[in-house]
Amino acid sequence: MTLHPLFATPIYEATLTTDRCFEDFNGEILDACHALAAEDKAGRAWCRSHGYGGYTSYASLNDLPARMSVFGELKGKLDRHARRFADALSLDLGGGRLKLDSLWVNILKPGAGHSGHIHPHSVISGTLYVDTPKGASALKIEDPRLPLMMAAPPRRADAPREAQAFVYLQPQPGTIYMWESWLRHEVPANAARTERVSVSFNYGWR
Repeated sequence: MTLHPLFATPIYEATLTTDRCFEDFNGEILDACHALAAEDKAGRAWCRSHGYGGYTSYASLNDLPARMSVFGELKGKLDRHARRFADALSLDLGGGRLKLDSLWVNILKPGAGHSGHIHPHSVISGTLYVDTPKGASALKIEDPRLPLMMAAPPRRADAPREAQAFVYLQPQPGTIYMWESWLRHEVPANAARTERVSVSFNYGWR
């Protein structure tokens, strides 16, 4: 018997912990995230009106790399990883390139989560994890074929990870995950006793 594992769905994983002065950089990012949460009245108002359990700058601030130098430094790091991922995906960008379209902060309170979603109008999306206390939510990835499976039986509990309907990726501070933006994903409820802090982003083809 021969099995051909076709139509792969790669997830890119890297870490910033090997970068020089990572602890200082990560601490500066964390301080910047909390400063935005304290100062961004429009963002806090959006979170209250949309039932977001914590703070996100997603709907209020679109200039973080220009607003704070530490986010500008982060952009440079993410650009390098996005180029590597695009090359690994064999993307033919023609005369265009991948450009960081958006970058936003997420601070999830204990018990808060983010339901399943995709990132329309983007090519690559991802998240840098800044503070992941014990019990903090994993990243839940959904098999993109699920809507097409109709009458298919569920997978066995001992199925290999590549055959499971959902995969949970547990990040640490400094972890970067990237995926193609059409891939549905979610953040289960934060079971930690303190906030889970991350910075998410989208790259478009320009």
